[in-house]
Amino acid sequence: MFTASFTKFAAPLAALLITTTATHAFTACQVTDTGGIDDNSFNQTAWKGVQDAIADFGIEGRFLESQAETDYEANLNSLLGGQCDVIITVGFLLGDATKNAAEANPGQPFSIVDFAYDPPLSNVLGQVYATDEAAFLAGYLAAGMSQTGILGTFGGINIPPVTIFMDGFVYGVDYYNAENGTDVTVLGWDTETREGLFTNNFESLDDGRAFAQNLYDEGADIVLPVAGPVGLGSAALADELGTEQLMIIGVDADLYLSDPEKGHVYLTSITKRMDSTVHQVIEMVMNDQFEGGLIVGSLENGGVDLAPFHDLDSAVPDALKTALADIRAGIIDGSITVGGE
Repeated sequence: MFTASFTKFAAPLAALLITTTATHAFTACQVTDTGGIDDNSFNQTAWKGVQDAIADFGIEGRFLESQAETDYEANLNSLLGGQCDVIITVGFLLGDATKNAAEANPGQPFSIVDFAYDPPLSNVLGQVYATDEAAFLAGYLAAGMSQTGILGTFGGINIPPVTIFMDGFVYGVDYYNAENGTDVTVLGWDTETREGLFTNNFESLDDGRAFAQNLYDEGADIVLPVAGPVGLGSAALADELGTEQLMIIGVDADLYLSDPEKGHVYLTSITKRMDSTVHQVIEMVMNDQFEGGLIVGSLENGGVDLAPFHDLDSAVPDALKTALADIRAGIIDGSITVGGE
């Protein structure tokens, strides 16, 4: 059973040291979810961690793309047999397939992005992220930048790694309202009922455009798509309308850099450093220091953050930048709680 919340994690109940004695060149293997390796999002960012390890340590790396959810188990099974020193699976939806493979192969190190097992598995290291912390900052920023007083968000699938962004975003808007006496609203997600807008996929740019259009038609001038490549469709709409009408907040990677043709429409991005944690996991396995459990990325350790404002930097008031710096410090020192309590 997995944990439903990604902001509070229990310490591993047990940890078994996993070592490798392979005679082949050290190889890190990755299995993507259906978004693909070049999704401008979490699969691509995780693969960058493998590529960085290739450059830093002289190892080998390979990946298998999943075209459908039915590919997860088959892809994992094809990597078993000793040619992968660590198998990295990317995405919450690979949770069951990874668990089954790990339990059947207790000597094989695995790591999974965006999943936490409860109880922990001794040969699986979960990589999870307190993205609600950075999304809280994004919500405060968006509330301070909105001209209509209406913001929008939508997700790919209603699962914890998606809704944690949406939660933090709404809580950040609520905090802005409480601090400034305003009434900025968020369309697309209700933190209490857990209901909202979801495309039910992570692939369709057409859906990203359509959902952003609907939110824009309802008055939203800043939209947060939490749907991997789907959000690129939202950016295309913002590019046509102009940033005076619609701005986008990216997720996972800094979309200004990974979607350069539409980079100017991104107010910021809520970044998850999957590259950093994947690189760290690979180094652990190489040094015979791998243990099952969790790595948690946060604002404090740089695992999550807000990307720079880039082309829109001059549009963000200095007072708002100062407030964001203070809130960031407050989240890190615990004086500001992310969670709406």
